[in-house]
Amino acid sequence: MKELIEIMAKALVEHPDQVQVIEIAGEHASVIELRTAKDDIGKVIGKRGRNAQAMRTILNAASAKLRKRVVLEIID
Repeated sequence: MKELIEIMAKALVEHPDQVQVIEIAGEHASVIELRTAKDDIGKVIGKRGRNAQAMRTILNAASAKLRKRVVLEIID
């Protein structure tokens, strides 16, 4: 899951070397924290949050196969 978010985020931003993805795994759920450069945060979130929502939708579909809940947090 971590690699999936990293690939999507790097495709959206201008500074892909500053994308950091950290996965905090639990027994039944995981939290994925996404950090980018300050000027790229808007590109990751998108207009009205559409990019962020699309990333969360893809992540939920992929995690459903693993029967695990995954939450994406975009950190400023």
